[in-house]
Amino acid sequence: MVGLSPQITNLVIILGVMQIAKKIPFEDPTVLNACRAAYVVSNLIILGIYLYIKSVVDKKKDMTTLKYVEPAPMGSSEEGKLVTTTVHAYDITQLKTLMRSQMMGVGMMGVMHLYFHYTNPLLIQSIIPLKGALEANLTKIHLFGQPASGDLKRPFKQAAGFMQGLQSGPAQSDKKAVEAAERSGRGGAKEE
Repeated sequence: MVGLSPQITNLVIILGVMQIAKKIPFEDPTVLNACRAAYVVSNLIILGIYLYIKSVVDKKKDMTTLKYVEPAPMGSSEEGKLVTTTVHAYDITQLKTLMRSQMMGVGMMGVMHLYFHYTNPLLIQSIIPLKGALEANLTKIHLFGQPASGDLKRPFKQAAGFMQGLQSGPAQSDKKAVEAAERSGRGGAKEE
């Protein structure tokens, strides 16, 4: 599925796995435990990827200064805030966001499976988050060794989704936007 957007490939995977899940006998405890094991292994692989990326980021300890204008919250009349940080701190922040998102997914899956007894999402949630972890910008840079240029240039562009129109714009790192934010005195405190 090379060339397709991640959202389209996720949709294709979800529809395919849903058709496969209809044929799987989840009433059989052996099959159910195998699906649970696949879900746990998938999340352990994701955790391993993120911990490896953290070790690589900490080892590189890139202290190059990174300045960008963070967009104002949606519906706010405020202007964007200037953020001055380092590449190391930015990567750690992005990694924490990825880990928090994964933990929230595990929590929601736990409630859906253990409380509501849904079994079909176990299959989908064994595949989609792992695919997402492998497609993350930090994974592409620190695991696969792609250069941090183009779409992988920091600050990362937000992934386009169907809610894109409701969100505030992307972070601006061009010189003109940064200088305008510095002159107006918006933010500028260095994040550690």
